[in-house]
Amino acid sequence: MNKELRKKLDDLIIPVVNAMGYELWGIELKPTSAGNILSVYIEAEAGVTLDDCGRISHQISGLLDVEDPINVKYNLEVSSPGLDRTLFTVDQYKRLIGKNVHVRLIASAPGERRNYVGKLVAVTDGEICVDVDGEKVDFTFDKIERTNLVPSLAKK
Repeated sequence: MNKELRKKLDDLIIPVVNAMGYELWGIELKPTSAGNILSVYIEAEAGVTLDDCGRISHQISGLLDVEDPINVKYNLEVSSPGLDRTLFTVDQYKRLIGKNVHVRLIASAPGERRNYVGKLVAVTDGEICVDVDGEKVDFTFDKIERTNLVPSLAKK
């Protein structure tokens, strides 16, 4: 999704989500074999239920039908970001310092390593630093395709 469309969607969706007492975690427009999917991820301190997703989906769907910012057909899906959530903003990265992440880089040269898993140790506006097996590795945001939280299954 280009930056202009992302901004339009943020400007439309954030006020709706916030007014209903939730936080917008992220938005993705993904092509699939069955068509495009607009995924809207919401979060709340108390968690997100299926009913919450349904109510927000209803509100967003009506708004998108009126404003029509997306020039391709799509299906709207609203959900929580999940345990293995994708990180979308610098603030999200900063909130998760000390957690394990999976960083996937944009493809460059054939045979070059693209996937890294380690502890997120530092974040600036331009890059992140991940401790991968004891070695600190820096990644600039423009080289990152996707970063996901790696859930830890703590024993009680």
